[in-house]
Amino acid sequence: MKTCKLIFFFLFSSLTIFSQSYNSEKIEMTNFLTRMYESKPFEGVKLFTDYENSYLLSVLTLDKSKYTNESVMFRVASVKATAQVSRFFNGSQITSDLVISSKENGDGTSETEMIERINEKSFGWTEAVELLTNFTQEDKEVFIYYVKVE
Repeated sequence: MKTCKLIFFFLFSSLTIFSQSYNSEKIEMTNFLTRMYESKPFEGVKLFTDYENSYLLSVLTLDKSKYTNESVMFRVASVKATAQVSRFFNGSQITSDLVISSKENGDGTSETEMIERINEKSFGWTEAVELLTNFTQEDKEVFIYYVKVE
């Protein structure tokens, strides 16, 4: 019985030490990337390598005033981050059309309206990205997502 307790103690302590190490590494990476963003803001996909692992970061900002519900804002951020990673891995096809219409008024003047339509298509499958951190900067919310690259 005493041997079982001793084995359980060693297993539990080793799991606790590992989880504390993982959390501290994640906290250090979060702090580093937050400082890096605050010194020189960036958006899009970026490859980040620490001593042992490589990560693909997806960084984006959303205007807080456009979202009345915080859960909707987080969902939109997650979808946009996944789309950025998918575009990076799988590419995309972008087409655009420019429609110019003019209308002549009864008083001899004319009005010209230009509408540009941009379509983007991307095909592929991407693993879900994980939210590393989010923080507020001015009136925007900054989201940093990541996925480990093998």
